Amino acid sequence: MTQAVSVRSGRFSHDGYQLYYEIYGDSGIPCVLVHGILLDSLINRELARRFANAGFQVALLDLLGHGNSDQPLDPEAYRTDLYAMQVSALMDHLGFARALVGGVSLGAITALQFSAQQPERLLGLYLEMPVMEQSTTGAALLFVPQLFATRFAKPLFRGARAILKRLPEPGNETLRSVRNTAMLPPEVVRAILHGMMVGPVVPVADVRRRIGVPTLVIGHGGDFLHEYQDARRLAEQIPTARLLTAKSILELRMRPERLWKEIRKFLSSITDEAESTHSRRVGL
Repeated sequence: MTQAVSVRSGRFSHDGYQLYYEIYGDSGIPCVLVHGILLDSLINRELARRFANAGFQVALLDLLGHGNSDQPLDPEAYRTDLYAMQVSALMDHLGFARALVGGVSLGAITALQFSAQQPERLLGLYLEMPVMEQSTTGAALLFVPQLFATRFAKPLFRGARAILKRLPEPGNETLRSVRNTAMLPPEVVRAILHGMMVGPVVPVADVRRRIGVPTLVIGHGGDFLHEYQDARRLAEQIPTARLLTAKSILELRMRPERLWKEIRKFLSSITDEAESTHSRRVGL
């Protein structure tokens, strides 16, 4: 069981939009965690509490179009390279010079884009369920029907939202995040999916091979959107990476203890590296 940690929230302006974030812990090694596509920061709250208990100060960011951040209808606003810039802007806002950066699904590939843009600001990478080359078929099977539905079946979206509004909120934060996804206006869902399908997804392989910070990649089988081959290949490409295999897509969110033991070891390596770097800089 995780111990209680302090939590605060705020907003900041980036590129003309307001973005929402939450901070877990009053101090510690900086960390930014990002949610999956169409989800929000609720999906990472329990993880943030665990990271904070392990000595990190964790920022959870609602990417543009998601959660409590602004939701423009322009598809050009929704690309992973732009999402990575939002991570950078949050770090600037919070005064994080360097941070452990990561997330789940879209959050993982956003972290990869950040690593390509600003490698000097990375302490490490936490990459859960990356979506890359082997997952493109699954992404198309999942997202293309949603695009058609948002254009031609808007009454179904609005009817589902009306029903969900009358139901009590789930107690589980992961389920609440999924519920919030179903509450998104169809126009916003369409804009996000259009932007993601035409913009860049992940850095090219040569860029991945140049990543030099401690990296943990988490993958699992039986999931056509997050193919295990992508996680395994990414762990092979990044020289400093380690692959951790989950039993299912829900293990870390529902029964985290087995995986958490290994994640805790990874976090300890980040702590050791950060302390070593600090000692070298002050000449100890």
